[in-house]
Amino acid sequence: MNTVQEVFKKNYQEYADTNKLSDQQQKVAYNVLNCHTEAMGANVRFCEECGHIETHYNSCRNRHCPSCQGINKDVWADARMEDTINAPYFHVVFTVPEQLKMIIYQNKEVTYNLLYKATAETIFELSNNKKYLGAKPGFFSVLHTWTQDLRYHPHIHTVLIGGGLTKIKHWRSSGKKFFLPVKVLAKLFRGKFLAVLKSLYNDGKLDFYSSISELNDVNAFNMLLSEVYKIDWYTYIKDTFSGSSDVVEYLARYTHRVAISNNRIVRVGENTVTFKVRDRKATGELKQVTLDCHEFIRRFLMHVLPKGFVKIRYYGILASRNKKTLLVLCIKLTNTIEHKSKLKNLNKVEILFVLYKIDINLCPCCKIGKLIPLSARCNSS
Repeated sequence: MNTVQEVFKKNYQEYADTNKLSDQQQKVAYNVLNCHTEAMGANVRFCEECGHIETHYNSCRNRHCPSCQGINKDVWADARMEDTINAPYFHVVFTVPEQLKMIIYQNKEVTYNLLYKATAETIFELSNNKKYLGAKPGFFSVLHTWTQDLRYHPHIHTVLIGGGLTKIKHWRSSGKKFFLPVKVLAKLFRGKFLAVLKSLYNDGKLDFYSSISELNDVNAFNMLLSEVYKIDWYTYIKDTFSGSSDVVEYLARYTHRVAISNNRIVRVGENTVTFKVRDRKATGELKQVTLDCHEFIRRFLMHVLPKGFVKIRYYGILASRNKKTLLVLCIKLTNTIEHKSKLKNLNKVEILFVLYKIDINLCPCCKIGKLIPLSARCNSS
């Protein structure tokens, strides 16, 4: 099979024997290797009608695993339908220059949190400015760390509602055009990110080794900061939406996306793996890239998040503490038709049936009987 799991099965042990991996990387590799296998345990059930025995191996449920995100994505999208507002939505991407990428990689948790912090503070400051909106915004942010060919490229995807709540609790619409100047957005984000990065350095909270060990010298670090401060940071508007269903469907692809999905893998050889990439510079044309399997594994594991890291973060009127108050008010003020979740309080069996019309309790052999746990038959006998 042409899957990430197949690449790991053929090459991971040899790769792990010659490379130092973090505990989290080892855990992800173990889960990818063993997803839907005996190692994850199994559910054994039999058909009351024909006696057929069905064995189902459990998934690993790791958020980095390409095989485990489908249902999570759909459940998230269903829940978000209740939060949508009758307003435009803007998709903004915040990036950092090449010179900072290894600093971020070697200090993942603290700098990933900094990316969220700088993004949020930038949006709040500009949105609250009467020159642009003069209202409390609502948005959420998601961290991605990869390019199409799996190179390391940390950046934040932010989805911002086109409007906000004023201090006197009135809804203020931004209109259909993006209301924050992109150049101003990029400059303010740059300033906030570098100011905190320097503070982290002064407090001894950053580590530098290998190719960037020279940054342990304060003069070298300050020179780097001066260099990147002079660069125009790339911040851009990716898409704009007006329909809530389109917004949620689109966003779900970003919130639960992993570094590479199995359907992008074309061929897994003994020593190489070939996969599809979309060339952004060639109007989205699909091309193929072939990597040595060890290089593929290295790139894949670069994108493992720190343990317990919160990937989707909500702010302003979308923050959890404001959902039952400010968000409800905004829904009313914008004459939004309220959407009700169709999956709330359902178990996994019920969700699978609602979403995909799959009844996992129906015997695949006779198509009549119901599958029940084998233990039930053992107990009854």
